[in-house]
Amino acid sequence: MRIAVLMGGTSDERDVSLSSGAQVSQALRDAGHEVVAVDTAHGALTRGEESHLLSSGVHATPPRHADLTRLDESHTVALARDPSLGEVEVFFLALHGGSGEDGTIQALLDVAGVAYTGSDRLGCSLAMDKEVTKRLLRDAGIRTPDWLTGDPTADEVTDALGLPVIVKAANGGSSLRLLLAHDRAELEAALGEARGFDDLVLCERFVRGRELTVGIVGDEALPVGEIIPEHEIFDYQCKYQPGLAQEIFPADIPETLAAHLQELALKVHRALRMRDFSRVDFVVDDGGTAWCLEANALPGMTANSLLPKAAWAAGISFPELCDRIVRFAAARNPERHS
Repeated sequence: MRIAVLMGGTSDERDVSLSSGAQVSQALRDAGHEVVAVDTAHGALTRGEESHLLSSGVHATPPRHADLTRLDESHTVALARDPSLGEVEVFFLALHGGSGEDGTIQALLDVAGVAYTGSDRLGCSLAMDKEVTKRLLRDAGIRTPDWLTGDPTADEVTDALGLPVIVKAANGGSSLRLLLAHDRAELEAALGEARGFDDLVLCERFVRGRELTVGIVGDEALPVGEIIPEHEIFDYQCKYQPGLAQEIFPADIPETLAAHLQELALKVHRALRMRDFSRVDFVVDDGGTAWCLEANALPGMTANSLLPKAAWAAGISFPELCDRIVRFAAARNPERHS
């Protein structure tokens, strides 16, 4: 098939997306597909530019807001200006954050009537908004840590949630803008920093325990993985810088707990109307209770990301994983495919 891999864009997860997209492009070629790699802020990439992305990895810090703003002002929607994309059979979305993951691009592709990978605009928007996610989880009987949103005072946060407490953006991923406040002074500082975010702020009760993650492909839960970060929380640096986290697949946990987490992950996947693939993150406290932290409709897709590692533990290579995801999308629009 002829596939366009969409990556980059103008969110603060741009670097992560470029890394995902470059590796997905290579994996799909290895699986026998014809691929055009597209940075949605600039247009189609040359093979040389792809090679550079493959070798550069993810930077230790996300792009500066000023750089993203310049990109946003300069781009004219690569999807509309590249005539070669009219021959594409499936769009593979390797976008993270912003309009690439909140349902905006999915809505545009729906209007265009083309096949694309992953969740549709509803599933993406539900999973992207962490407060909406938590409300839906609570309604479905799935435990999630208590939270406050809006602009709460430090007194309101400590009275409702105690300390330590997590302060984060309600929309976003890659553990960007994720802060852990241990005491009143740190909480005041975290809330002050959070008020500068162009986003709703969410404060969440901190649950100490083992961090576990479950990938979903199709309607199948993959082996459970455990994340052991060098920092107290699995932040942006621990996620993307070598040596700052252990990611163990399959996790060394009892089979009964693994099966329970897989069942919960599938329940979350369905409650949030996600499709094709996703990743659901949990913490299991010292008493053995599983708490769902969040769900990812477009999780990282580098070969070393959590979902591909889970697939590898299930005997699915990275090219095979990417190929499966493409075929889910193609099956929804069979008249365009042989």
